[in-house]
Amino acid sequence: MKKNQNPVVNATEMSTRPTVTAPAPAAAVNGAHHSHHYYPPTSSSSSSSASFRGCCCCLFLLFSFLALLILAVILVIVLAVKPKKPQFDLQQVGVQYMGISPTTPSSAAVSLTIHMLFTAVNDNKVGIKYSESKFTVMYRGIPLGRGIVPGFYQPAHSVRQVETTIAVDRVSLLQTDAANLIRDASLNDRVELRVEGDIGAKIRIIGFTSPGVQVSVDCAIVISPRKQAVTSKQCGFDGLSV
Repeated sequence: MKKNQNPVVNATEMSTRPTVTAPAPAAAVNGAHHSHHYYPPTSSSSSSSASFRGCCCCLFLLFSFLALLILAVILVIVLAVKPKKPQFDLQQVGVQYMGISPTTPSSAAVSLTIHMLFTAVNDNKVGIKYSESKFTVMYRGIPLGRGIVPGFYQPAHSVRQVETTIAVDRVSLLQTDAANLIRDASLNDRVELRVEGDIGAKIRIIGFTSPGVQVSVDCAIVISPRKQAVTSKQCGFDGLSV
């Protein structure tokens, strides 16, 4: 009778066998794989944006305060000075030469030289800076010539005289205007001309220049060709007769 033999496993044989480990769940593996890409939120970007907005608001308030301060100072100075419009008057008009010569039966040529003397009066407590001014001589609305008064500076409480000469060199007039001019000169000895111009001025207050003001000059002068002189002068300034 055969004995029942149970195989005996040696300790060495057991140690040489590989150990089988159960696989980990898929969720755990995925979590472990992606865990190194996660960063906790920081507040550095939001704090820098807030500080930038705060700086912009501070600068805006500062510039607004400075602008209001400068405006208030200028307003106080203007109210203290009480600036007035400058006075610019055509004081004298002299005819140096006037000649009218018919060129054709229906046209005539005019040659004229006029010397004008203006008086500028500044009653303000501050100086006035005048820009270049231009004056036009016209006959019945037709421009004949132009004179220029250079710009200048006038101190406070002062009177200054400026002059200009308008030269008209054989300007042709046609048909009706030529006939009227010849009739006025030869029969009536009275030629009426108009002098118009705009004078631009700015007031200087402690280094600041005010917005420009404008004085309009409109003068009607009557010239006697025989006497070569001005027989009448009437001027208006800004619609006021002087």
